[in-house]
Amino acid sequence: MILSALITSVGINFGLCLLFFTLYSILRKQPGNITVYAPRLVAEGKAKEGGHFNLERLLPTAGWVRKAWEPSEEDFLSSSGLDAFVFMRIIIFSLKVFAIGGIIGMSVLLPINYMGSQLTDDSDFQHKSLDSFSISNVNNGSNRLWIHFCAAYVFTGVVCYLLYYEYGYISSKRIACFYSSEPQPQPHQFTLVVRGIPVPPGSTCNDTVEQFFREYHPSTYLCHSVVRRSHKLQSLVNDADKLYKRLTHLKHKNDAPKRQRRDGCLGLFGRKVDVVDHYERRLGDLEDNLRVEQSSLATKEVGAAFVSFKTRFGAAIALHIQESVNPTEWITEKAPHPHDVYWPFFTVSFVKRWISRLVVFVACTSLTILFLIPVAIVQGLTHLDQLETWFPFLKGILRLSVVSQVITGYLPSLILQMFLSCVPPTMIMLSSLQGYLSCSQIQKSACTKVLWFTIWNIFFANVLSGSALYRVNIFLEPKEIPRVLGEAVPSQASFFIAYVVTSGWTTIASELFQLTKLLSNFLSRIFGKNGDVDFEPPSIPYHSEIPRIRLFGLLGVTYFILAPLILPFLLVYFCLGYIIFRNQLLKVYVPKFETGGEFWPTVHNSTIFSLVLMHIIAIGIFGLKKLPLASGLTLPLPILTLLFNEYCQNRFYPIFKDYPAESLIKKDRADQNQHNMSEFYDKLASAYNDPALIPVQYSERSDSNRSPLLHSS
Repeated sequence: MILSALITSVGINFGLCLLFFTLYSILRKQPGNITVYAPRLVAEGKAKEGGHFNLERLLPTAGWVRKAWEPSEEDFLSSSGLDAFVFMRIIIFSLKVFAIGGIIGMSVLLPINYMGSQLTDDSDFQHKSLDSFSISNVNNGSNRLWIHFCAAYVFTGVVCYLLYYEYGYISSKRIACFYSSEPQPQPHQFTLVVRGIPVPPGSTCNDTVEQFFREYHPSTYLCHSVVRRSHKLQSLVNDADKLYKRLTHLKHKNDAPKRQRRDGCLGLFGRKVDVVDHYERRLGDLEDNLRVEQSSLATKEVGAAFVSFKTRFGAAIALHIQESVNPTEWITEKAPHPHDVYWPFFTVSFVKRWISRLVVFVACTSLTILFLIPVAIVQGLTHLDQLETWFPFLKGILRLSVVSQVITGYLPSLILQMFLSCVPPTMIMLSSLQGYLSCSQIQKSACTKVLWFTIWNIFFANVLSGSALYRVNIFLEPKEIPRVLGEAVPSQASFFIAYVVTSGWTTIASELFQLTKLLSNFLSRIFGKNGDVDFEPPSIPYHSEIPRIRLFGLLGVTYFILAPLILPFLLVYFCLGYIIFRNQLLKVYVPKFETGGEFWPTVHNSTIFSLVLMHIIAIGIFGLKKLPLASGLTLPLPILTLLFNEYCQNRFYPIFKDYPAESLIKKDRADQNQHNMSEFYDKLASAYNDPALIPVQYSERSDSNRSPLLHSS
């Protein structure tokens, strides 16, 4: 790619970002869009539709930037939760890394690269290849390469120091949030999930659980709630709840014409009926079906139960001690928060869970292989000579300057991003089939899948398909990996610079603009659909956003010494991400679950992987540049980095896996002084009852009447 093609791509994406910012600053002030741009504030009662027309609503302003910037760290943490706080710390960490890396790269490495003469390029500045700004342009055997060698050591030290600081800082916040779980204790801190319950003939699961824990945990056992096969019932409850909301909305609107519709297909055919009467009859039928289904669940027990204890320490002991001489029975694991429970997979046996995980592994592998097809298409667009070979009749058009710049500088990244947008929902679906018991576990699993899928298909597949696809077997020859990567990775620098601009800048700006939700809101108003009936503020999709951020982090670390021109574009991306995601987390996204910052270890591991990959490529590039001494002296870097990672895993990771006994006992002792613990224990007895088993009374809906159908022991 030539410099003018990159400038074209930057111009297009800068224009799109500016357009999105301008439209957002206008549209966010329109009363009809408040559920699009501030759904969290609407749900919390801090904002509402309405207001008189004034000219200011049609003028773009940047006041939202100031409002997003104002809240302190502590205010943001208390408002959005620890997971959102950690998400922002990922962006802050990236900003620190690439601010320091950008200073070194742009002021030291880039001029050295440009002054080299390894690549003969007599074009004027505008038509120079981007390779002229990379390490490929430095002469073989040049002593200037020692500056790149020193930069690799300095940059590695900076990244490791910042990683250590962030791991320690987030660990302290995790413990601090555990101590401040007010105004009352959290049910999941006292509860375990027990599976593989051996029920003797003639007995029930309910009696077996109570007898076992009263015998072996007599001083700490409190209560339990047996899980029942309610997945069919849940769909009936969801249908009834949606129908009840629509019915209530219609009754409150008092709009007679809108209450008339046809009872045929899509409301376009058939005889006219009163919608309220029609919904009331359907709701009555659903309510009868619900009661029949609920009454039949008393004997449909699953070999699983939520078991609660009087203290957190008592629950921790039961979690970490093998309960039975048979390790496949009485299997314990941490319980999620009641609102975070994913009920469908409680009905799946151990064997089915094992088979489902095998199927998911095969599906992920197949998806990774199939994704090589769009990658090959994208790489064909970055090499016009290949494209002319495939489509000779387009040769005249492809040789036009504007067309070639758009195709090579903008189109490949756009196409790749379109294909990649299908991956996160697919991984969520696959993770939900693996037997996880909570929505947060599903998101963490999907986050890991999307991250490694992205690293392989966006980084490695593009690198190998671009220049070394014929050497895929290098992974079977470890000694050849540094040399082949040293050849392949620098040659793809121009593609990844364009990818950061196209995928990074525009995607982050579209996150602010919320085009899909804006169109959905507009259409619902045009066609008279009641968007308020099913209105629910969204939660941030960590499984797609964290992998995207980490991919850009990997590109920045990998190309730090190879092509430092990428660093300023990454800095722009992370600056935009910082202010935009602060705005979104304060106004749009509502936390639906809380993991206590457990996404950070994944970020730490991916950063260590990026550093080691940078070292391997550096070893290869120094060898290719006829500087074997620098290549040999780089060997200690990955070893030192892995030793640093091992220290961090021993020092910090156990805090993210389980809370220490010191913290549990301190918190339990603090609870002894609370006057409401007896009230909390009463609530804990019913906290993990399946919501689908709660009796429904839509005719006289009242929370006080919704007592559990099947009581816990």
